[in-house]
Amino acid sequence: MIKFLVIGDSCTDVHIYGNCNRLSPEAPVPILNPIKTIKNGGMAKNVMSNLIKMGAEVEIVTNPNNIKKIRYVDAHTNAMLLRVDENDFTERVNQDDLKQIRNNFYKDFTFDGLIISDYCKGFLTEEDIDFLIHNNHHIFLDTKKILGKWVYDVDFVKINEKEYDKTKKYIDEEKLYDKLIVTRGSDGCQYQDKMYSVLQVDGVKDYSGAGDTFLSGFAYQYMNTKNIKSAINYAQECATIVVQKHGVATI
Repeated sequence: MIKFLVIGDSCTDVHIYGNCNRLSPEAPVPILNPIKTIKNGGMAKNVMSNLIKMGAEVEIVTNPNNIKKIRYVDAHTNAMLLRVDENDFTERVNQDDLKQIRNNFYKDFTFDGLIISDYCKGFLTEEDIDFLIHNNHHIFLDTKKILGKWVYDVDFVKINEKEYDKTKKYIDEEKLYDKLIVTRGSDGCQYQDKMYSVLQVDGVKDYSGAGDTFLSGFAYQYMNTKNIKSAINYAQECATIVVQKHGVATI
């Protein structure tokens, strides 16, 4: 069984579904009558949940405070009417805990791969990620930060198209050529100079959390096969499954 340590910011994802049939008389906004609420772990916890579903053994290091992402959704159209983020910041990771993550050990847990899920809420700094990269191996990074020299020694870094556009002028792409995976939504993803297309499906319901699933699938399959093409294809298959489900879902 493949073992992973996941470290990064996590939250509770809340989806409140309801009927929306009229506008408010007080303001030009829709009135939602809630009928169903779904809660699940998000961000780093979503990565963990997906890995467990795939059959991996997982430990997590994450923030103790409860960040919440609350989405109000019309149940009929699946249109999001409002998103409210609560406690949208966390304290930095405990440095004593961080320093124990080295040589693919954390306390009494030995792991094969390290997944850094950095949503840039304050839990991990560039220095923290640099420490993790230089003291462990088989590291998979997903970050909202602008990339720099501190990522050049990572094994793989996954960012989406918008994140890539923000960061490309700050990095030496030659140093990330063998490591950078850019996801491009319904177009698939790009690795090196090749585009990997994704199966087009009807009935896409929600893209929330699809990046977490892609990261989980890529890391899991790569650690099983050491084959990048196989890992990308598996990751895209997994992401295709979850976008056809409501909310932040696992495979």
